[in-house]
Amino acid sequence: VLGLLVWALIADTTYHLHPAYSWVMFVAIFFWITTVIFFVIYLLQLHLKFYVIPWPLVLVIFNATATVLYITAFVTCSAAVQPTSWRQWDYNRRAAASFFACLVMIAYGASTFFSFRAWKGLGSNAATSQVTNHA
Repeated sequence: VLGLLVWALIADTTYHLHPAYSWVMFVAIFFWITTVIFFVIYLLQLHLKFYVIPWPLVLVIFNATATVLYITAFVTCSAAVQPTSWRQWDYNRRAAASFFACLVMIAYGASTFFSFRAWKGLGSNAATSQVTNHA
């Protein structure tokens, strides 16, 4: 939802006049679509059918890439906000897009942390850690 807000807010401005916002739009739309695709894959449990693909590693790589590129998009979006813009509503939307880009960056960073823990096997729950083989 936050990624959708980022690209919707920027798309509602005259972003085509500022080349920096094209990068932000690319990052926001690409990772929003890719996240929706991963969500559908996990919702329909298709990842269980494609057991050859190392899904925990794929998620670590995806989330780490999203975090790094959203850092660049956040910095680009924040640096391109001009408070003396001749269109006040563009300033408000771009500032809000910068704020939500920061939130998306933090969310992808947290997802990177948790997917890394799951990939390394550090995220086991209490039920799996209590099972032992005493045969």
